[in-house]
Amino acid sequence: MENQILSDEEILQMSLADSSHFAILVDRYEAPFLRKALGIVKKQEEAEDIVQETLIKIYRYGSNFKKQTGIEFKSWAYKILMNTAFTHYHKLKKNWENTEYMDAMFYEEEGPSINNDLAAINDAKATVSAIIAKMPEHLGKLLKLYYLEDKSYKEICKIEKVSITTLKMRLFRAKRLFQKLSTEI
Repeated sequence: MENQILSDEEILQMSLADSSHFAILVDRYEAPFLRKALGIVKKQEEAEDIVQETLIKIYRYGSNFKKQTGIEFKSWAYKILMNTAFTHYHKLKKNWENTEYMDAMFYEEEGPSINNDLAAINDAKATVSAIIAKMPEHLGKLLKLYYLEDKSYKEICKIEKVSITTLKMRLFRAKRLFQKLSTEI
């Protein structure tokens, strides 16, 4: 019951001293993260990998998080999730296009460094931005609001002044167009 009272930021700080507290954050975020990742990669196994990688990054870099006005743990965590998901999607896309493609990062014994992660995140962001720029503005805006800014359906409906049914239909079209355009790049 006590963990429901503590904020995510407090639990993160406690987990830096005692890793067992991190399980509370895992319990809170694992299911919503999985839903969000599934919305991007569409495959359960891939989505689970993304969530696991995201949780590892949150734990590993938890000491870098600093509570500031307008920046909460939740938005920071979702940003890590989205960057990880888009990076993962980008890698999957490359593998689909060229099955013989080999990435030197996979052969580093210590694993990829944070600089490689940042470079991959920037590449993924550039790719996603390029795809969204090719889309009609109203569809690209919906994808940005839902996936990059993590707005709920209700919030987007209020911003766009549309019903939830209309929003779902437009998001479906936007996702389908995004997938089509991403295969052309």
